[in-house]
Amino acid sequence: MSYGYVFTSTVLTLWVILDPPGLLPVFLGLTRRMSPRQRHVAAGRATLVALGVTGLFGLFGRFILDYLHVSVEALQISGGLLLLLVALQLLTGHFDEPPAEDAPESTVNVAIVPLGTPLLAGPGVIVAIMIAVQSQETLTGYAVVSVALLTAMLMVFLTLRFAEVIRRVMREGGITLLTRIAGLLLSAIAVQMMAEGILGFVHR
Repeated sequence: MSYGYVFTSTVLTLWVILDPPGLLPVFLGLTRRMSPRQRHVAAGRATLVALGVTGLFGLFGRFILDYLHVSVEALQISGGLLLLLVALQLLTGHFDEPPAEDAPESTVNVAIVPLGTPLLAGPGVIVAIMIAVQSQETLTGYAVVSVALLTAMLMVFLTLRFAEVIRRVMREGGITLLTRIAGLLLSAIAVQMMAEGILGFVHR
């Protein structure tokens, strides 16, 4: 297996799982009352958090899960519950309230949870990067997987960074509608994650 194939397949796999275009409605909903600068900061921090969490699990994921006696299915269920809470907040307009200008912690909180994790660094991405790392046997292979992860996260950042263009086009009413739709879709994703986790427990 060539390193070019490893790089391409890893980037494509991560891109499909991360699904930045599908994340845009949620990102716009969570950051709709932020200033452009706060939104850009949130995009950068969310990407860095996702990169850090994914990289950590890529290196030590199996040891961490084994040490804590936590299964991937448990990660799926807990991540699904967290996403469901966020989805309910989107549906009820919780994120419609503007954050105070002197309270940058609002941007930090949203960037870490739920954007950084579990929306970006969720169970699917964690499992995918763990498998990619475990399938390599040389330092060059590990380096290729690392570059693929960096590339995928850079693509995510660029997608979120230019979400402002979409916001300008859709205007306030469109963003409100998109926020409610995002809440509905996110709730479905959450239920799907929990269902897959429960089925995983059943078939173990």
